Amino acid sequence: MFNRLLNWRPRTPFYYGWLILGITSFATFAATGVSQVVLGGIQVYISDDTGWSASTLSYAATAGTWCSGLIAPFIGRLADRYGPRWLMPSGLLIAGVCFLMLSGVSSVWQFYAAYVVARAVSNPVLIGLVPRTAAVNFFRRRRNIALAMVSTFRPIAGAINIQLFALIAVGQTWRDAYRYLGIFTFALVIPVVLLMRRRPEDIGLLPDGASPAAVGIATGSGRPAAPSGEASWTVREAMRTRTFWLIVATASVGTMASSSVGFSLVPYLVEGAGLSVTAAAGVLSLGTVLAIANVGWGYLSDLFTPRRCLMVTMAGSGALLAYLNVVDSLAGALVFAVVWGVFSGAVGTMENMMLAQYYGRDSYGSLLGMFAPFQTAALGLGPLLSSLLRDYYGSYTLLFVVMVAAYLVSAVLLYLARPPRRRPDDSPGRSA
Repeated sequence: MFNRLLNWRPRTPFYYGWLILGITSFATFAATGVSQVVLGGIQVYISDDTGWSASTLSYAATAGTWCSGLIAPFIGRLADRYGPRWLMPSGLLIAGVCFLMLSGVSSVWQFYAAYVVARAVSNPVLIGLVPRTAAVNFFRRRRNIALAMVSTFRPIAGAINIQLFALIAVGQTWRDAYRYLGIFTFALVIPVVLLMRRRPEDIGLLPDGASPAAVGIATGSGRPAAPSGEASWTVREAMRTRTFWLIVATASVGTMASSSVGFSLVPYLVEGAGLSVTAAAGVLSLGTVLAIANVGWGYLSDLFTPRRCLMVTMAGSGALLAYLNVVDSLAGALVFAVVWGVFSGAVGTMENMMLAQYYGRDSYGSLLGMFAPFQTAALGLGPLLSSLLRDYYGSYTLLFVVMVAAYLVSAVLLYLARPPRRRPDDSPGRSA
């Protein structure tokens, strides 16, 4: 009976991979309650209630993000081996407990304990590594679109959560918002267990919903084999290429720039542009939710390659930060938010497309796990760097100048990140 329940799945009128993406979107929504952008958007409410400074909160964001990077290699190997079906429910349970703990904290160390654990677990398991590995496993021809969709879940969910937290904080408290989020997170566990799967082959399908006859696959086992024609590198092979490390460097520098700006945008608009906290949070939400444009970048990546598209977004993001320095009104801030959302949301997304395009799917989770510590280190450094530069310099001007340079460096690194070639002694059949 129990095995029959575990093996059950709904017969969808569309390819099952789209349902997989839909499930991950709900898990990501819950996890963004401890994302940096949400903490940046609601930090004013927490500070007003507790008296803790912005720097104190930024240290929690940095610590949680860095811890997520430390466990990412381990999570990546588990994602390749077992898939999301048991990893994601485990992450939801841990996150739900931490959300309830956050609703009742009375000291800084309690806040740190709950926030850091929730952030460390939810970032790779519910937001980044595991959902992206599932997308790569279920899609091949539409892989860039699938990865782009997964990447939009976090900013869209973050934007919604910022507004929900603000609405609840005004009517009740920010603590109540975390309590409600914890209950919602627990409710997701059973649907995720029932519906998630590791690969399409496990349920008699192929990537993109193709039929074995359509892709010329013959199998006598009754279970489709993976389609041929896609080169899959091992972790060791990929890490021996210069291209892998150039992608790592690009993602790290670009992520640091994006996270520092996202975390400091609300206080900057309040202090520098004279906006109210509510208006500034709305600007941040607009810029965040417009990362939905990543779906368009996924389409363009199929036409022009992810590398070329990402070079454009890096250079464009740098130019936008120069504009932000002269924003002094709500209208100007909204213009920034619209263009910024379209460009900056692609950072951290098309690098993942490049990894899948260059190195295949067999070791994608493990590769992303090796990739993640560097990216998450940069993600955690962003809020810390923005707070330190603000405290030292007295304004955000120096921060934005440094981040403009960071984006331009990223564009140069991308130019150098050409498709890799296997060495003569590399064997495609070796395991990682």
